[in-house]
Amino acid sequence: MAFRPGGSGPLLSFYGDDFTGSTDSLEALATAGVPAMLFLEPPSPDDLATRWPNLRAVGVAGTSRSRSPDWMDAHLPQVFAKLRALAPLCHYKTCSTFDSAPEVGNIGRAAEIGQAVFGGKVLVVVGVVRHQRFVVFANLFAAGSVGDTHEIFRIDRHPTMSKHPVTPMREADLRLHLAEQAPQRRIAGFDFRRMLAPDADAALQAVLADNDLVILDTFDAATTRATGALIAAHAARGPAFLVGSSGVEYALVDHLTNAGVLPIVAPPTPRGPAEKIVAVCGSCSPITESQIAWAEANGFFVIAADTVAMVEGGEEIEARTAEMLADALSKSTGVVLHSARGPADPRLGPTRAALEKRGLTALDSSRILGNAMGRVMRCLIAKTGVSRAVLAGGDSSSHTVDAMGVEALAVAGPLVPGAPLCRIHSTDAAIDGVEMSLKGGQVGGPDFFGRVLAGR
Repeated sequence: MAFRPGGSGPLLSFYGDDFTGSTDSLEALATAGVPAMLFLEPPSPDDLATRWPNLRAVGVAGTSRSRSPDWMDAHLPQVFAKLRALAPLCHYKTCSTFDSAPEVGNIGRAAEIGQAVFGGKVLVVVGVVRHQRFVVFANLFAAGSVGDTHEIFRIDRHPTMSKHPVTPMREADLRLHLAEQAPQRRIAGFDFRRMLAPDADAALQAVLADNDLVILDTFDAATTRATGALIAAHAARGPAFLVGSSGVEYALVDHLTNAGVLPIVAPPTPRGPAEKIVAVCGSCSPITESQIAWAEANGFFVIAADTVAMVEGGEEIEARTAEMLADALSKSTGVVLHSARGPADPRLGPTRAALEKRGLTALDSSRILGNAMGRVMRCLIAKTGVSRAVLAGGDSSSHTVDAMGVEALAVAGPLVPGAPLCRIHSTDAAIDGVEMSLKGGQVGGPDFFGRVLAGR
């Protein structure tokens, strides 16, 4: 199976290491006119043929960003093997800030597993101009927030990502960052000077011959298009596995659009306003904190979740929280439930203590709180009939969506870069058809929740 853009069937599959990042790649494809859907479990070839015959891209939203290498060893080989059967090109989708560590969210380990399943060598693409993420000479730089005009920082000096509570970025050179996570692999960069040369494809293949992982520079329109052409040429030789951000999709669709292959279908258009929205925030990011503050200042009810009680468990706290949200929603156009209001929230210490009391660690908080908030969200939607929702928090959102009972998502309309408005597909009639935006901690301006309400 090789990459043939002019044929039929899926061109691309991808596995997102968290849910919000997965919708970022979904958006890149849908807005270029590629029929795509995001699933919680890989569909079978028969499922695609009978239920989704027109799809040209298939994504799976996962949780590996918050998982250990042992978990990856136990789960990712089977998922990658299923995706290999669907499309000639498979992308392991990471956050564009590439934050990861040897013990949690290990991108190097995921690359090793992908290489074992697909064979061949692994291309790494992290830069996304649309999101103000830039890779130059294999070093990563990022804006203070997506979609804003703040200063550009080297990632190991970024005001948020250098201090991430779980996976702080302490190295900007992605070669060194990956070498710490995959010490047995040979890792090299392929810089923009060689990428833009007439013999770029042949030069890249020579570098791949001597290395396991090769990082491409992507920082402007020219390097983005060159990256797309190099990906297409590499995948045309046989099954290919890539690692990186939605820069993979943006580069590939830019190349295919320039080649006249896209769009296949008309891209989605803005959805317009909703009567009410509900938001659940599991992010400690200062950017999400500013968005909560905007919501509070603009008439939204803002409610702090009792995270200690949620960690201790029990249906009572979840039912009580859903009832509280339903009451608040009856009096307002928007309600925000949050598990932390920024990195200094006083609940963080007691929540960690409650986790430790159960024999758990801070790494388990995303799973425990995400699942609890997902059940609350599903109950609230069923109770109120609210038709538009937001999930904020990359690490927690995957667990939240899973607990809600979502089967798949498709892009309903654009919103802000990296966080489109999606439509839920589910066998649960209470949530089927609900529109939802999923955003990471670094995504959106202060008025993000207002934009979701307005659908613009």
